[in-house]
Amino acid sequence: MTDTPPDAQASLQLINAMINRARSRFSENGHLYLVWGWVVLFCSLGHFLLQHVLSYPQFYMVWMLCWVAAIYQVVYLARRKKSSSVRTYTEEILQYVWLVFVIVTALLVAIFLHNTSNPEANTPVFLVMYGMPTLLSGIILQHRSLVVGAYCCWILALATLFLPHIFYMPLLSAAVIAAWIIP
Repeated sequence: MTDTPPDAQASLQLINAMINRARSRFSENGHLYLVWGWVVLFCSLGHFLLQHVLSYPQFYMVWMLCWVAAIYQVVYLARRKKSSSVRTYTEEILQYVWLVFVIVTALLVAIFLHNTSNPEANTPVFLVMYGMPTLLSGIILQHRSLVVGAYCCWILALATLFLPHIFYMPLLSAAVIAAWIIP
C-alpha cells in the first residue's frame, strides 16, 4: 500500500473499519438469521411430516409460525433501533437487501397461493430466493460461510430438477441449515 495516496489509504481504512464493525455486530447479533433459520427448518420439516407421513389435510398451517417470527422480528428491531445510536452504511445496505427479499417473497407467496394448488411445486423458487440475500450479505460482510450457504441454496434448487416434489421440503430444510443456521 505504499503507492496509495494518504487520503485513499485513510478512506480504505475507514471502509474496512465500517465493514469490520458491521461484521462484529452481525456476529453479536446474527440471531435473526438463526431465528428465521430455525423457524423455516421447523416449518419445512413439519410440512413434510404432516403432509407425507401423517397425511394431515391442513399440513400448510405449520407455516403460520412465520407470523410469530415476523412479529418477534419487528419488536426486536424496534427495540434494537432505540438502543443503537450509530448505524453504519453497511448495516443500512443489509437492511435494504433483506427488505427487498421480504417484499419479493411476500409477493411470490401471494402469487403462488393464487395460481397453484400444489405449493410444494414453488419450493425451487424459494431456494433460489434464499440464496440472493444470503450471498449479498456474505459479500457485504465478507462472511464466507454466508456465501457458501447461498451457493448451497442454488445447488439444492438445481437438485429439484431431478427429484420428485416429495423431497422439496427436506431440500428446503437443508438450505436453511446451510444458509442461515450454520453461518
